[in-house]
Amino acid sequence: MSKTSNSFDTHYTLNKVGEKSPIVFIHGVGLNQDIWRPQIDFFKDYTTLTYDLLGHGKTPLSKEKVNFNDFYRQLLSLIDELEFKKIHLVGFSLGALIAREFASRHNERLCSLIIHGSIYKRTEEQKRVVISRWNVAKLNRPASKKAALRRWLTEDFTKKNPEVYKRIYSLLEKNDHKNFLKSYEPFVHYQDDDNMIKKINVNTLITTGENDVGSTPEMARNLSKVIQRSKFVEIKKGKHLCSIECADNVNIIFKEFIDKNNG
Repeated sequence: MSKTSNSFDTHYTLNKVGEKSPIVFIHGVGLNQDIWRPQIDFFKDYTTLTYDLLGHGKTPLSKEKVNFNDFYRQLLSLIDELEFKKIHLVGFSLGALIAREFASRHNERLCSLIIHGSIYKRTEEQKRVVISRWNVAKLNRPASKKAALRRWLTEDFTKKNPEVYKRIYSLLEKNDHKNFLKSYEPFVHYQDDDNMIKKINVNTLITTGENDVGSTPEMARNLSKVIQRSKFVEIKKGKHLCSIECADNVNIIFKEFIDKNNG
């Protein structure tokens, strides 16, 4: 069931099944809720909610600047409107940072937290690389999108699954460029706050791809050391979009963790 909520004009898709706590998925920058298709298909017997972030997909963004408080408020408003008391929250990339923000403020609303493909304390060199990508992205050329997909998917997967590559490339191509840059900017300049992170007090799974160059396994391991009640699982052979390329493995890991925390 696809709908638009009243508060932020958020476009969302809800699959309501039974009475268990819903799983809420937050996508990454430049993408939309469709990126979770392998997970939604897999979790068809669970209540799931996906939605388009501000300025992505079919959700508008009227503000000149957007920050993580805006993304946090969008999520809180949506689950309040849907009358979800407690949720399993899954955030990917930019969505992982939003999930971290939400969890630091609302442990009581979470059954579990999955932080997937998250940055954590970039080195000076990593910061320079990200700012360089940001400057290239401003030019809105196909080369930037193709470079992103090379970072996100292995060459072998792309060759064997050209339709998946085309679908994701199409998502990037259809972005409203101004809104994309508004959302990308706070991600590029993100500063980790350990005091905020230490407020997260819910069973937490931290995952990233073995070959993710932007959200590295080292970052994930270090993040896991700061979040109490957390564990880290590396997705073998995966890059940034391992939720698609390694969907079978990722889905099983997510399911085992969620099932353990379905109180």
